[in-house]
Amino acid sequence: MTSTSSAFASASSSSSHSSSSASSRDDIRDRQEITDQIYRYCRSMDRRDVALGYSVFHDDAVTDYGEGFYSGSGHGFIDWVTELHGTFLNHSHQMTNILIELDGDRAASETYAVVALRRQDGDQIVQITAWCRYLDKWSRRNGRWAIDKRVIILDLDELRPVTPMSPSTRGRRDDSDPSYDLFAGRW
Repeated sequence: MTSTSSAFASASSSSSHSSSSASSRDDIRDRQEITDQIYRYCRSMDRRDVALGYSVFHDDAVTDYGEGFYSGSGHGFIDWVTELHGTFLNHSHQMTNILIELDGDRAASETYAVVALRRQDGDQIVQITAWCRYLDKWSRRNGRWAIDKRVIILDLDELRPVTPMSPSTRGRRDDSDPSYDLFAGRW
């Protein structure tokens, strides 16, 4: 190999590496943006924050939360579930394994979730716990990742009486929750 060929091969390899690094950074950024949207969904559920919930779905998104539960628009689901959550004492949405496959401005994800909801049932407090998976199709439009389609797969669930160990007095299910002040820089 001549010194000119070797210089060209070296420059070519460097350019390819640089392109690959940029692509990897873009993939990491895209995965994190989608993951943040998944976490925002949880926050919107637990704080009953309609505007935040809307931001997770594109305006034309569709959802299917299972037979007898909810099927319709993403924004319609947010409205419906925010009202439903008002009938519970408290609830917590926790996401665990998140698998994301990227394809340019489109993506697919599977997210495992544990959802716990407590309600008063006569003189007893009962807890509903569901272990489920969120299957989401995503697209990036105008620089923003949001859900186009969501299907929920319920893997396990249970309903059982519980005895709370302590009263839940600090957390709130709206924008008076201390976390809003934290993120607004008022701490």
